[in-house]
Order: sequence, then C-alpha cells, then structure tokens
Amino acid sequence: MADQAVDTDGAEVPGEGRQPAAGSAPAESPVHPPEAPKASQFLGRTRELKELRADIERAGLDTLAGRKAPRARVLLIAGKPGSGRTALAEELVRQVAGRYPDGVLRARLTEPGGTPVPTERTARALLDALDLPAPPGAAEDDLTEALRGAFAGRRFLLLLDDAADAEQVDALLPDNPDCLVVAVSGGPLTGIPDVRPCTLGGLDTKSAVELLGRFTGEVRITCDPHSAETLVEQCGGQPAALLLAGGWLAARPKASVADLAKWLCGETDEGPALERVFRHAYVALPSVAARTLRLLSLAPAGLVDPHTASALAGCSVSTAQARLDEFAALGLVRPGWSVPEASSMNPASPLPQYEVPGCLMPLLRELTESLDRSAEIQLARARMLERTVRLLQSCRATTEPDGSPARKKLAGMPRALRFPSPAAAAEWLQVRQPALLAAARLAVADGELDTLARRLMAALVRALVAHRGTEAAAPELYGIHGLVLDVAERRGLHREKAAALLNLADLDARTGRTQQALTRYRAALDAGRQANDPYATSRAMESVGGAYQELGDWHRAADWYGRALAQRLTNGERRDAARLYGRLGTVHTYAGRYGEALRNWRSAVAAYRRAGDVPALARALSEMARVQEYAGRPEESLRTCQEAVERARHARDLRLQGALQLRLADTLERLGDPAAARLHRGAAERLLGPEAKGSAREQRADEQGGSAGTQAGADGPVRATGSAGADGPARVDASGGADGAASATGSARADGLAGVDGPAPTGGDVSAGADGRAEGEAATAAAGGEAATAPAGGDASAGAEEAQGAGQEACRTTG
Repeated sequence: MADQAVDTDGAEVPGEGRQPAAGSAPAESPVHPPEAPKASQFLGRTRELKELRADIERAGLDTLAGRKAPRARVLLIAGKPGSGRTALAEELVRQVAGRYPDGVLRARLTEPGGTPVPTERTARALLDALDLPAPPGAAEDDLTEALRGAFAGRRFLLLLDDAADAEQVDALLPDNPDCLVVAVSGGPLTGIPDVRPCTLGGLDTKSAVELLGRFTGEVRITCDPHSAETLVEQCGGQPAALLLAGGWLAARPKASVADLAKWLCGETDEGPALERVFRHAYVALPSVAARTLRLLSLAPAGLVDPHTASALAGCSVSTAQARLDEFAALGLVRPGWSVPEASSMNPASPLPQYEVPGCLMPLLRELTESLDRSAEIQLARARMLERTVRLLQSCRATTEPDGSPARKKLAGMPRALRFPSPAAAAEWLQVRQPALLAAARLAVADGELDTLARRLMAALVRALVAHRGTEAAAPELYGIHGLVLDVAERRGLHREKAAALLNLADLDARTGRTQQALTRYRAALDAGRQANDPYATSRAMESVGGAYQELGDWHRAADWYGRALAQRLTNGERRDAARLYGRLGTVHTYAGRYGEALRNWRSAVAAYRRAGDVPALARALSEMARVQEYAGRPEESLRTCQEAVERARHARDLRLQGALQLRLADTLERLGDPAAARLHRGAAERLLGPEAKGSAREQRADEQGGSAGTQAGADGPVRATGSAGADGPARVDASGGADGAASATGSARADGLAGVDGPAPTGGDVSAGADGRAEGEAATAAAGGEAATAPAGGDASAGAEEAQGAGQEACRTTG
C-alpha cells in the first residue's frame, strides 16, 4: 500500500514514515484523497529522481510535432518487487505534489495474490476519493468516462502502483495534459504512447549501508565497513532484502554484520537476493512463529490484524499481536494502522493493522503449500472466516437497542469480540472494509467453504446496512449480491438465487437501468417458482409489473399486477393485496381507464377499512378522489376528498392533510366556490408552511398539463420520471399503493442471503427466519411511498392544532 509507515518494496525506515489519515476512506484499491507533502526518510535514488523530474518538463512527441498533448504525461518506474519502485514513486510524488493543486490520488492495480484489480473497481474507488460516488452496478466504460470527466480542467497527480499491463493504465489515463500519471510496473507498458520509463537496479552502496545502519546502529557499521559493503552486495542493493537483513541484525545485538555477510556468501542455493535473505530470516524463527508467518499468506488483500492472525494460527489475540509486532520489527510485515488503544487487545478504535509485503507473498505462499497439509490450510481459512463472521455480528449488534436479542447475544461473546460503542464498531468496519470484501470474494472463489461464505456475506451486508445505510452502501451491496448469486447458482439454491436476483434488480431499477432490472425480475420469478417460494414469486411478479410501469407499458404492468394480486389473495395476504389494488388503480389511471381505476381504488379502500389501517385508508381515498376528478365527477371527488381529510386527521398525518386541503381548494374553485377554496388553502398553508404555495402550483400544473407521457385525457395525470423501479414514477400523489408503500422493488436490503442456520427466506432479513421475512416486507412497505403523498419537504409540526381547527372549520363551511 502506497501510504504505509514501512515499505519493504522501497527504502523507507520502519516507524519513521507516515500513517494513513484517520478520515481516509477505504476502497477496493488503496485510493487516498489528496494530502499535503510530508517529510520523507527516503534514501538514495538521486539520479533517478533527477531524471524523472526532468522528464516532466521535457517536451513530448506531440509538442515536438506542433500538437497539443491529448492526454496526461506518463512516467514509468519499472523494477522487480522489492526494488524500491513504490518508495521511489512516493518520493517523486512528495517532491512534485505542490505543482498539482487539486491533489494526489493513489491506486494499486494488482492484488497481493498477483491478480489484476478490475478497472471497474479501481475507477469506482478513484471516484469515491473525489467524492463522486458512482451508481452501483455501473459499467466499466461509464465509470472510466466519469473519471475522465472529473479530471477535465483540473491538475491531479495520479499514482498507479503495481500495474500488471498497459491496458490497466490506459483505461485510467486523464484526457488532460495538465495532469501527471506516475505508473509503477514490473516491465514496460507497451501501447501507451510517449511513456517515460525509469528502470531500477539496486541502491548505491553508500545509501544501502546507511539504511543498514539505521537498524544496526553506527557502531557495528563503523567497526566493520567492509562487511557492511559485502552484505549490501549479497543483498544486491535491493531495499526489501536490506530491510530483512537489518531486521535480523537489529533482533540480535550481539551478532556482527560479518556473521550475516559470511552466511549469505556461503549459501549454496542459488536464487534472487531477496529470496536468500528471507530464507535466512525465516529459518531463524521458532517453529510456531514460522507457521504463523506462513499462514499470513491466506490473509485477504494481504491485510492482517491480530484477530485474523489469531484465527489463522489458532492462538489467542494477545499472542497473535505479539507475533505481529515481532514480524514488523524483522521487516516481515509492515504496520498499516496503529492507535494508542492497541494494547487493550480489543477491536475498538480499531485494532492495529498490518500488511504482508507483496514481494514476500509468493515466498510465503510457496512455503505454505510445501510445508502445510491441505486440510490444515483449509481449517485455518475456515477459522479466519468464522472469526470474521462473529466480528461482523458483533459490529452490527452494537446498533441494536438495549435488551434486543442481538444485544443479549453480544453480551455472551468473549470480550475480545465486543465493541465498546457503535462508533468504535463503525470505525473498525471502515478500516477493515477492503479486507472484508476481499475475504468474501476469496471465499466464493475457493468453492469449498460455501456455507461459511454465505454466512460471511450475510453478516457483511447486515453490518454495512446497519452502520452506513442502504444508499451509502449500495455499491458494496451490489458486488456482494453478485457473489451470493454465484454461490446460489453453483449450489442449486433456488431461493437464494431468487433473492439475489431481486436485490440486484432493485439496485438496477433504482439507478435507471429498468430494462436490465426487468430481465433480472423475470429470472427471479423463474427461480422462485423452482424453489416453490410463494413470497419470491409474488414479489417478482409485482416487481415485473413495476418495471413495465416505469417503462410506460400500462397494459403489461396491469397484467403482471393482476397476476401478483391473484397470488396474494390465494395466499391470504390481504394487506399486500390492498397495495396491489392501488397499483392497478394507478396504472389504469395512467392509461385513461378511469372506470377500472375507480373499481380497484374502491377495492383498496374496502380492504384498508376492514384492516383498520387509517393512514392507508386516507391515502387510498385521496387517490380515489383524484381519479374521480379526472373522470369528470367533481361532486363525488369533493365528498371522497372530505372523507380522506377526516381520515388523515384521525391518523395525525399533517402532510397528507395539507395536500388534501389543497386538492379540496382546487376542486371547490372548479365548482364555483372560491370562498370555501380560500379557507381550505389557508388551512393547507398553516399545515405545510411556505411550501404549500409551491405545492399548489405544482399540483395545478400536474393536473392541467394534459396527457404528456400517458394515454390519459386532458385532465389526466402527467407522468413524471422518478426513481426507476417497481414503485413507478415520482409523483405528488401516493404512488404505488393506497398505503403509500414504496415499491415492489423497495430498496436494496440486507436480505436474500444465507442465514446462520441455512438459506434465508427470500426477500426477508438475512437470518431471521419467518420474522425476518415479515421484517423484510415491512422494510419494503416503508421504503418510500409516504413522501409522495403530499408536497415534499417542510416541517408540519408548527401550529398543528391551529391548522387542524382551521381545517375542520373549512370542511363545515363546505358542507
């Protein structure tokens, strides 16, 4: 990671670098927002730095040809892992950052395991660092285009570390010659025009000896400078090898530099200097510590905290912490995060985090595969995933109220797994998010631990939603639901497949990809039927209808709503049936079939009246009054609207009362009673405040705007394009159902994932069983219809009693 205190891929000194800023947001690639240059402990590379700075000023091929450069200049630092290439790039960035006032952005393009990071993930992380979050599920081309748009007209310095190939870099290049890109790679980036390469060898002898002296102290170097130079030669001047050698000497104050140099000179095995020095440091470890070090190669994204090391090695958290500190002193891991509270061994603020150097990861993986049995490796991986699940459950439980089942379960957990406060849990989740997402991807790719993978994804979704909310966590949720879908398809889990498809389709619908959402809703319907899951089937039918409604296909929308209604009635789900009556009424209204619309709204009114749901009844009456007005029945509309006002008053829904008062005022004006209309409009203004006037204008424009976008008549509703999804368009009225329930799609929720005890109910809570399904349905019903029932915004609490009295007086005057 480019922003760490120790960089064994370079020549920085342990403990003397810089730590990440506490406010930096984690991302899939380590992307950091702009920061001010800081003092560096960098050694050597004077010639390389001079050449790189000169390359920034040197005229490019386009300039020599008399053309303006179309893209940013690219400086390439090429070298093997461990050559100090990242440290050199960071030092160059530190020196020239002042020329780029819009800041520095960093991204790593290769994962510790050697897998290239998808461009989509890197582009999204860079946009997040620029506070330009991209919609979940957006295509790679859309993300890179948005990124280039963000770079336009600004001066950024972009550091792309560990690039695997030219295509990765090319997709991220700004179309702006005022920006600068510093790329780090193991070889040339063929295909990128006018790239300026700088190939690294070893450090010069003087700088390398100085680096060793910072570990050993000046005395041992001064007493035997020839041995120090020999040691540098044996290390090939590679900073990573020198750091390991320095760590070995620092841990043995009585050992001389000549001892280590002699051992390396007598080493019979041929191989790179880094591999030979690492082997010497490794064999000096106790067997238990050596096993722990090997198993760190299993850490997701190469990021390790004491809990991860504890679970992998099967030891206590305190023991794991001590071993990680020892490894850091030896240069085998590098500190990535530390806080004063680290000594408490509690994941509070949060626990310290370490990173396994990328140059050592292949060596550790090779040792693990040769020395550890496959069953032991799988067991260590399972322990790590189980520990992660328990920490995520603890993280989420901190957001629950006292006395809740989750809090009671939390109280029974070991102290090391408990967070002292929701803020501490949220901070831990933020810091560990890259590792947690990487753990989910690795668990799914492994294919042997699918049950644990499902539990991990379930716990991760619930924790993200609890601490960040559905909207903020949507990009991460989209990726996790995709992983759930992979596991469900692999294992033939039709209920989970249906749930994952519904969640993905919901997110597609919310971001305007309605056609893609429709395809997934249909696939979810097929999976629900295969699972014989009536909830998933009904939910998918309703969502298909909502997608067609958003596309303006009223006939198909009514057809699918009708199918969903029949299913709900068969299952005895009366409240859901009432909502669907309202949806049918809405699409029939859009299509200009007012008779059918009134019939369905009357059915919805009757259903809510039987259920005793006063708020939903008031909204249904409000919608029925609107349709009656469209159908040319103003007297009936007036009576229905008056009843709706009375019901809204009983429900204490002030915003709905205000909206209905405005509707009454407009109806009375059409009937030729301006005095009563003024009374109702005054009551609405007292209920809604200044927004009432703007809302009245919007409502009149809506009702007088003709049939644009619909098949309705001149007095029909104008369909405004709102948020995509089965809840249909955004409107002033109570869209989507008499209860104001938002959509069949709802919002992306922590549902449809495997629970701790097996597959979760489709569309319900992650592991809550039947209660979770009810909770999921309630979340869907509460997601968004209420804001559409009245003019948005405003606080209707002021003067409520006075406004209610005025409304009663207005109704009496009208009667």
